[in-house]
Amino acid sequence: MSLACQKNSYLKEFTSRVKSCTASKLVQTTGCKKTTVEGFDVILEDTILFPEGGGQPDDRGMINGVKVLSVVRRGADAVHFVEQPFEVGVEVSVVVDWDRRWDHMQQHSGQHLVTAVVSKEFGFETTSWNLGERLSFIELGTPEMTADQMKQAEKIVNEKIRAAVPVSPTLFETKDDPGLASVRTRGLPDDHVGSVRVVTIEGIETNMCCGTHVSNLSHLQAIKLLAVEKGKKGRVNLVFVVGDRVLSYLSVCYERETVFTSLLKGHPDDHVKLLEKLQNSFKIAQKNSLTLLREVAKFEAEKFKASGEHDSVFVLHRKEGDNEFMSIIANELGNNDVTLFLTTGDEKGTGMFMLVGKPDNVTVLGPKIAELLDGKGAGKNGRFQGKANKMQKRTEAEALIRSHLSGGETAPSK
Repeated sequence: MSLACQKNSYLKEFTSRVKSCTASKLVQTTGCKKTTVEGFDVILEDTILFPEGGGQPDDRGMINGVKVLSVVRRGADAVHFVEQPFEVGVEVSVVVDWDRRWDHMQQHSGQHLVTAVVSKEFGFETTSWNLGERLSFIELGTPEMTADQMKQAEKIVNEKIRAAVPVSPTLFETKDDPGLASVRTRGLPDDHVGSVRVVTIEGIETNMCCGTHVSNLSHLQAIKLLAVEKGKKGRVNLVFVVGDRVLSYLSVCYERETVFTSLLKGHPDDHVKLLEKLQNSFKIAQKNSLTLLREVAKFEAEKFKASGEHDSVFVLHRKEGDNEFMSIIANELGNNDVTLFLTTGDEKGTGMFMLVGKPDNVTVLGPKIAELLDGKGAGKNGRFQGKANKMQKRTEAEALIRSHLSGGETAPSK
């Protein structure tokens, strides 16, 4: 069975009836966070909301004004996840999120066209593809695609768009239909039932596909091939944008160019040269800063040695310091007579610490200091260092060290 959205991808509204409605759950991922939504799986007699498949994400839309959060294929049915139940048999109005659908139609049909052109012109076969939120890419079964080849492919696909070549779907009753013998395909899902849908770009390619597509290549407007990136072993990814995404990408690039022009005080043609000059200046400044920081570390060590102080604990914090800064001081002062507690970073936030002294003392104190500063660390041979999240507790850490060295017992407070 072919869905209404597959027969006519331009339908924006549709009337259907509810076949079933069962309680369900949907796991949604936002960034690295997963949340579970309680709701219902609704199956309609037919739908214009496309379920995820063929590399194309699912549609969004409404059923009687209720948001559809997900659409997946289950056999011949499209299962809509909603947060409100519907009575079986009731007539419902289905509305598709057209902006999302139109974008997917352009990217998917554009992928078919690029795939066909690079196959015919260079013999590069598409092994997979990805429709991303901003950029899409085709994985090609070749270790290399040159800049000239990419330029040639872009020229050809846009010529086809200007030629307004028709695109049309054809339904075959079963997967064993003889008419499918000449169709390019990577196979059907194991649970596929019913008719098989084939999409034809007239005179260019015929390909089995379940996705939504434009009816004419002119609806793609334009295709921009952006880059060839290294993919899996022996393959490359051809990155592209189609249609409205070309305009959006151009707008973002122009806005970024305007910002760079203001910051760099130079014409866009000079941006690369100005950035390289700025980068070189930064590297020189960074090198000079590191040299000065090393000299400061040696100065602090020499200052302590020259002072004649007999304090058993040497404490020093340097906001802009690093591991090398602490190591220089530790190497200059590290002996069993003085215990060193060195820290760097934000005084009230994250940073690094190092404890140096008699191995027995450091072995006991190191983990306690790490716990007190809400951090982690490791050490051996009288030196323990790590990262901390609560540098504001440095004073308490110093007190803990002094208490331990004087024979007292102090438990770390969190």
